This record gives sequence, structure tokens and C-alpha cells, in this order.
Amino acid sequence: MNWSALDRARTIAGPKFNRWLVPPAALAIHLCIGMSYGFSVFWKPMVNLLPNADALACKNLSTWDMLFTTTCNWTIPMVTPIFELFIAVLGIAAFIWGGWLEHAGPRKAGFIAAITWGGGLVLGGIGVIYHQLWLLWLSGIVGGVGQGLGYISPVSTLIKWFPDRRGLATGFAIMGYGGGAMVGAPLAVALMKHYGATPGINNVGMTLITMGALYFVVMSLGAFGFRIAPTGWKPLGWTPKDDGGKKYMITQNHVHLDKAWKTPQFWLVWGVLCLNVTAGIGVIAMASPMLQDVFGPHLLGLDISFDAVTPAQKAAIAASAAGLVGLISLFNSLGRLFWASMSDFLGRKATYAVFFILGIALYIAMPSMGHHGSAGLFIVAVCVILSMYGGGFSTVPAYLADLFGTQMVGAIHGRLLTAWSVAGVVGPSLIASVRQAQIDAGVPHNLVYDRTLYILALLLLGGMVCNLLVRPVDPKYHMTEEELKAERSKAHEQTVGKVAVEDTARGSLGFGGILAWAAVGIPFLIGVSIAIQKAAKLF
Repeated sequence: MNWSALDRARTIAGPKFNRWLVPPAALAIHLCIGMSYGFSVFWKPMVNLLPNADALACKNLSTWDMLFTTTCNWTIPMVTPIFELFIAVLGIAAFIWGGWLEHAGPRKAGFIAAITWGGGLVLGGIGVIYHQLWLLWLSGIVGGVGQGLGYISPVSTLIKWFPDRRGLATGFAIMGYGGGAMVGAPLAVALMKHYGATPGINNVGMTLITMGALYFVVMSLGAFGFRIAPTGWKPLGWTPKDDGGKKYMITQNHVHLDKAWKTPQFWLVWGVLCLNVTAGIGVIAMASPMLQDVFGPHLLGLDISFDAVTPAQKAAIAASAAGLVGLISLFNSLGRLFWASMSDFLGRKATYAVFFILGIALYIAMPSMGHHGSAGLFIVAVCVILSMYGGGFSTVPAYLADLFGTQMVGAIHGRLLTAWSVAGVVGPSLIASVRQAQIDAGVPHNLVYDRTLYILALLLLGGMVCNLLVRPVDPKYHMTEEELKAERSKAHEQTVGKVAVEDTARGSLGFGGILAWAAVGIPFLIGVSIAIQKAAKLF
């Protein structure tokens, strides 16, 4: 391979390029790394790999011994840390390499993401085949690097291509992350079934290896599809919004990464994202069991107590509640595009205000919905909440670009994603501990979530306060002309003149562009169809 093809300078768009070719390249990467949300399909198969294991002998093994044993089955708490590693390392990797990405360019970062995410899955597959838990955990770290680089690699590029629709552009890419599980989870189930039909084949390990190889190819194609807008490029006939920063707070200046994270605005937006995600991820973590505990037999139209439910009816209730998982994936994904697009018209601050005001109202109302048996309204509330959870992720890059400028927005976004890492740990543990405390106190199962939902409403109230305090960045933090010129030099940017800008990247989408959109759109729509079919069980 000619490695110089990965250089940022080699990715500057030519005159025939069309900016609508960038979103499908970003989607190709995000649809792959978004499979992290679908890893729950592997948990049960992973803990039943050794049919002849001696459960009694394995019961007293230490965690250290379980890392290396080949004769004892793992437990679900032993394998689920893989997902936590994905999210934790995502934030760490984005924090560490965000500044490097601005200079290296999205193609190089995207290709390394393909190697580490695809390679992480292959490593996990090898760990499963040889039954080495330490290898499985290591795959979570390697894959997490791919998550971080893959997640932020298209952000700065998309924002610079779509200065007129920043929210829409980032919404398209980050929608893919929310929809990755809709595509990847059914694929994983089908592959495990396929490999399981052959005796002697470790179907889980082979599925991870196959998906790792497939994702490497797809993400590499996406990485090589990236092109960078020349400095000074803008859509024909478009002029930046200028309202003095009163409504939209869109600056035409730029703030360096080294200064951005020292501003009050950075930490306020960090709090906005962290609290919105903590509340949303709490609902994701408990959605299915919450629906079963709160409504129980009412999901089947039965007016009886949960104690009177037969085993067959319990299975039907669980199957019905499982349909909520499909709806969650759908609204989490589509909400990313919808709310980010709406933010182009409402403004980012106003969009987050909607998230917090509407979210607080829904969290406070949900216990009453449960008490009155209004399962339909309860499900609608969960879906709206999850759409705003996804919308928070897709709106925040445009929020940062508005406040700090576009020059280093990818690196600033990378630093901000540490909020996601914190929320990913705090949210589920907070919800689990509050729920268990309620159960231990003798609170009936259909009421144990009331206090939890009120706590989540308080978290959103904190996020709303942070959002209200956001103001335009003080001009003292803006880069000078000399600093901006030096930064663009490090990034090997090309500046186009007033005449050349009219002729740069003005090509048509063409047949190749239609194929690119079909390549990412068809799998996504198939995933949407499967999610809707699962959700139908609710009704």
C-alpha cells in the first residue's frame, strides 16, 4: 500500500468533488463502530461455550484464575466489561489523539480506526476460541481506540463542508453510531446461527472474526472516501448568520484546543452532555426490566397480579418488553438526525433547552403513567427521551463549532467526549444501586423506579442550568491571524482565492455518489425494518 495516500495533503477535494459524498463515508465508519451498542447479543452465547464444565469446581476460582482458565465457563458479569471498556477507551482515545487528528486528517484517522476496531473484534474472536478472558478484555481496549478515532474522525470535516447545515451534517454521521446495533446485531445473530450449524466450530469466535474483517473493509472504504474542503470554501450563495451572537452564538473566529478546554463554555457544555447522557443511558440500562416490573401482566391485557402469572405468560411479557429494545435503537438513531437538523433552525442552546424541559416533564410524569397502567404513554415517553439522548450526541459537535470555530472542533469534540466516558460509568451504576436499595427496603417492584426517575429529572435540571449559563466565548481566547496561519500550516491546508472558490468542489453527485449512499442506506433501512418488527411485539 502507498501510505502517502493517507496524508492529509492528499485528501484535499478537487473541482469535480461533491460535498454530499462525505456523509456516506462518515456513515460507513459510524455504522461499524456503532455495533458496540449491540454487543449484548454475545453475552449469553459467551457464557455457555463449555458444555462439560464442572460448575462446582469452577465456583471458587478467583478472578485472576478466570482470566486464564480453559475449563470453566465465564459469567455474564465477566464478559460485560467489554462494552464498558469500549465506551471508556473511546473517550480516552478521543481525548489523547483529537489534536493529532486535526493535523493527520480524517483519512489516516479513519483507517487506523478500521485497523483497531476490526482488529479488536478479531482479537476478541481469538480470545473466545481459545477461551482466554484476558484476550477478550484486551480486545475491548483495542476496539475502544478504534471507537474513539472512528467517532471523531469525520466531525471536523463534515462541519467544514456544511457550514450552512452543521447539525444536519453531523447528524447524518452520528446517526450511524446509533443505528450500528440495528444493522450489526441481526448480522451477528445470523452468523452465529450459520457457524453453529457446523459441529466443532466456535460460532461466537468465528462471528467476531468475520465481523472484524468485514468492518475493517467497510471502514477502510469510508476512510478513503473522505475529502477535505479547501480553506475558504463555502456553498454558493451562502452567507454566515450574523445576529451579533445573541441567538445562535455562532462565531467567525477560532479558539485553539489548548485554550478551548480552559474556558467556562467548554466545561458548561461538558456538563450539558454528561448530564443528558447520564439520564438517557439510565433509561437504556433499565428500559426492558422497568417495563416488565411496572406493567407486568397489563402488557398482555391481563388484570391480574404478577404473582398469578404463569411461566408461559412471564415469557410472553419478557418477549413483549424486548420489543422496546428495538424501539429504543430506532429512536436513538433517528433522533440524532432529527434533533441535530432542528438545531440548525432553533440554535444549539435552544435545542438543548427543549431536551431538558421536555425531558424533565417526561421523567416526572412517567411514575404516574405507571400507576395508572398507561403503558402506551409510558413507551412513547421512553422513545422521546431516547431520541433526545441521541440528539444530544449529534448536536454537540455543531454547538462546539458555533462557540469555538471550526479550525480545531474535532480535537475539542474529542476532549468533550470524556463526558460520555464518565456518564457511561456513572449512569448505569447509579440506576442499579438506587433500584437495589428500593428493593432491599421492601418497595414493590412496580414502584421501585419512581425515585430513580425523579433522580434522573434532577440530573436534567442540572444540565439545564449549565446550558442556560453558556455565553459566547470571550474574544481574549480567539486565535490571532498569526496563530491561525501557523495552525493551518501544520494541517497542510490549502487556501483558495476568491475566483478559485467558485470552481472548487462543485461536481455533481453522479452514479458513484448514488452507489455510495445506497451502500450505507440499504443496510441501515434493513436494520430499521428489523427494529420495527421487534417493536411490533409490544402491540
